[in-house]
Amino acid sequence: MTQTPEEIARATRLTLDYYDRHAQQFFEGTHDHDVGQNIAALLAAIEASAPYAILDLGCGPGRDLAVFAGLGHQAIGVDGSARFAEMARAASGCEVWQQDFTRLDLPLARFDGVFANAALFHVPSAALPQVLLALHATLKPGAALFSSNPRGQNQEGWNGERYGSYYDYPTWSQFMADAGFREVLHYYRPPGLAREHQPWLAGVWRKPR
Repeated sequence: MTQTPEEIARATRLTLDYYDRHAQQFFEGTHDHDVGQNIAALLAAIEASAPYAILDLGCGPGRDLAVFAGLGHQAIGVDGSARFAEMARAASGCEVWQQDFTRLDLPLARFDGVFANAALFHVPSAALPQVLLALHATLKPGAALFSSNPRGQNQEGWNGERYGSYYDYPTWSQFMADAGFREVLHYYRPPGLAREHQPWLAGVWRKPR
């Protein structure tokens, strides 16, 4: 889809406005979600020695950020929502950066892993390549990125007050390859269900050495 910078900025701004206004409701609806499979998949793919430097992209209220910190890793969160960033700092005690995904300002070769759980699908497709390149650059050589997104047939647009892009596996894997990543594994969630009842596409991707 062809999108102007103004359209990308509007989609991002209105989606973040939604999360700022519904932050507490979002926390109450997601604080007990079990994403242990996803956390384990990322940690298993990291080839460095623990503890790891982990960037939780789209950390929200801080649920997973607190888990990484509790496991002894150096966890840093980043979220575009000011309210989420505030909640995540309080919940985890970790450093949290407030940054719009389409304007990331990340240190080079800093992290052993990026955890992007239910986050990157909010990025308009026209902006996604530059976002993935920024994540590739902030990873150390040999480091890993985890992504999990609601899957679809490559459609995008508004879902209520939030913007979303819903990719199938071939399209998502091509985005990742174009950004310089190599696939480690991919799977569908929740586990143990028929494919038609697994709306999430998850994967681990490595930055080559």
